[in-house]
Amino acid sequence: MIKLGLIGYPVSHSLSPKIQNAALRACGLDGEYLLFPIAPNDMQALRDLVERIRSGEILGCNVTLPHKQNVIWFMDELTPTAQAIGAVNIIYMRENKLIGDNTDAAGFITDLKKFIGNQEIGIENRGTALVLGAGGSARSVVYALLNDGWQITIAARRIEQAQMLAVQFQNSSAIELNVQTFKRSNVQLIVNTTPVGMTPNVDQSPLPEDASLSLHTKIYDLVYNPRETKLVRDAHLLGISATTGLGMLIEQAALGFELWTGNKMSSDIFRNVVE
Repeated sequence: MIKLGLIGYPVSHSLSPKIQNAALRACGLDGEYLLFPIAPNDMQALRDLVERIRSGEILGCNVTLPHKQNVIWFMDELTPTAQAIGAVNIIYMRENKLIGDNTDAAGFITDLKKFIGNQEIGIENRGTALVLGAGGSARSVVYALLNDGWQITIAARRIEQAQMLAVQFQNSSAIELNVQTFKRSNVQLIVNTTPVGMTPNVDQSPLPEDASLSLHTKIYDLVYNPRETKLVRDAHLLGISATTGLGMLIEQAALGFELWTGNKMSSDIFRNVVE
């Protein structure tokens, strides 16, 4: 029986079990996708769970907050993407090696292109983006946006974390830091990579109440539970185009399922399960 799962804390809100269990059934595979809540500082429990993947008891796992960087210590090898990002969101075995990979970047940029449409922002000159947060998810987003030709500003409450992220991509002239609360933003894209607004704190938004946004700005909130976050809801009330990270979840889920099982499935199958 195939065992897959999600490592993180908290994880009870996740839609991944519904999506991945449906994919297993669609392929006729006997298996289950489980939740593995591990407290932020419980490195021994994290190590023990990773060893269950190494032993073959568990085929593979997704990794979410707060362990996307913590698990790196226990990997035998990182893929070039995971190494460049400095964060792991998926673990699997290859040739007796425990591999840390990252499908967040590919999942994000694929869904972002569906959201904004290539006709609105030229492919060769994407424009300006403001990334809120500087954690593991922010690393994936910044990596994806830089590779897609965006000029990026990082805004975060923890200056040290933001500086580390900027240094990581210091060879790029398309990135800068902004650690002050902003009042007005004319950027073409805002991406929230923080957990602010996630269930159960559904009445919170990462943007200040007095923030002034251009109607031409598009907002992408990586939070997908609730289905409409306060950030997205407030944007819609102002007539601003906004979406949650549900599409990113679906795209990276399809990539992950293929890495684990070898079965390539259309992201539409995963989307239909959720909707």
